[in-house]
Amino acid sequence: MDAKEVAKHNSRESCWVIINNVVYDVTDFLDSHPGGSKIILKLAGQDATSEYDPIHPPGTLEENLTPSQILGPIDPSTFSSPSSSTTPKSTIPTPPIPPLEEQLNIDDFAHTAERILPPKSWAYYSSASDDLITKHHNNTAYKQILLRPRIFRDVKDVDTTTTICGSPSSLPIFVAPAAMARLAHPTGEAGIAEACGAQGVIQCVSNNASLRPEQIVAARKSTGQPLWFQLYVQIERSKSEALLQRINTLGFTAIVLTLDAPTPGKREADERVKFGGESAVSGTSGEGGGVKSATAVKSEGLGRALFAGTSPSLTWEDLKWLRSQTHLPIILKGLQTHEDAAIAASRECRELGVTGIILSNHGGRGADTAPPPVYTLLEIRRHVPEVLRRLEVYVDGGIRRGTDVVKALCLGATAVGIGRPALFGLSGYGPEGVERVLTILREEVETAMRLLGVNRIDELGMQHINARALEGLIYMPEPDNGFVRAKL
Repeated sequence: MDAKEVAKHNSRESCWVIINNVVYDVTDFLDSHPGGSKIILKLAGQDATSEYDPIHPPGTLEENLTPSQILGPIDPSTFSSPSSSTTPKSTIPTPPIPPLEEQLNIDDFAHTAERILPPKSWAYYSSASDDLITKHHNNTAYKQILLRPRIFRDVKDVDTTTTICGSPSSLPIFVAPAAMARLAHPTGEAGIAEACGAQGVIQCVSNNASLRPEQIVAARKSTGQPLWFQLYVQIERSKSEALLQRINTLGFTAIVLTLDAPTPGKREADERVKFGGESAVSGTSGEGGGVKSATAVKSEGLGRALFAGTSPSLTWEDLKWLRSQTHLPIILKGLQTHEDAAIAASRECRELGVTGIILSNHGGRGADTAPPPVYTLLEIRRHVPEVLRRLEVYVDGGIRRGTDVVKALCLGATAVGIGRPALFGLSGYGPEGVERVLTILREEVETAMRLLGVNRIDELGMQHINARALEGLIYMPEPDNGFVRAKL
């Protein structure tokens, strides 16, 4: 097929795209695309490979189109632009990166990722809501907690192994769900699975992964390697049910129900980049194969687009539905108050299969000025400490050092999750970079344990930290004193 012929089909009435040198007629798919029609229409009649490939699992179009809508291969010789997908990838310059052994901490990996990733990829990974206050607090909260080192302890040997949701782990760390890993490296989530298997830690696979669950499962080091699956419940509940049927049979070991994002936060850095830019996209057909409208339509940021179709109406009652769809343990992600933690730890929720909770503010991407997860952990200790006995409590967000991990454990957390650090390690380095991130954290955890005078994870406790600096920042209910809001 001729590229000039494809270029004529650039409107809502007739929308063709080229992906990996195959032409697809996506006209009928526009309105059902989870990310909305704008993202597709801005690439109508063009090669969409570079936009499509990093964020869609292979086979996505084939699952949603009929055979007649797969129009066949494009003739590469008809491309007039050397920047098309037919250009050999080896001709695209890649900025040099430091040797892996010179990456000494998580911030080093972040600086490298910012330098080598395309702007839209970096914006998606690094962006957070509004004024970034919560994201900043996530990254600084642990600095306000002081360690209390002890002396005259035999700490020649330290053991960082633990059990997380019934699975052994070499570290009290898991890789938290982070979408679109192929924006960082072609191996994507499969590369993270490979690294987690090598390091003996758990990976939580994002509902919005850029690879199919089957491909990620196949990348495990062994069939016994534990994997969690993060679920965003869809408005069309049947889609989530079909997905859970697949997950139940693939070897996943837990379902992580995400609750901290019933609606996307305003990620301005992501939206400024405009995933794919700005394009005049739709209009009426005319001579020469179509006339685009004079009004440019700006695409949303990738973060907001990924939320299309996600249900904003879940309640505690929906746990009964989820229990009916899976036999796996259920972990609730996104709790930010002690009140919700208490409900999650109730007998009713535990009988429905809730075994753990993740204290999370979605990496600062939800409500800006929401508390860092470690504040919520302290709030639980103050108001409902029984939660820590009834459930496994995990925290994610802002973990950048092994000392952060140790401080969370001292406060009662079972384990911590890292999201962005795994993506930063993957950027430019692939699975070896993720392994290096985990190795750095392992060494820092071991060092902190030795300096605190402990040999095992279960020995860590409140006696090893001073969190008094945070006391005034932890929620305390205020008496209403009969206050009634005036009505104007």
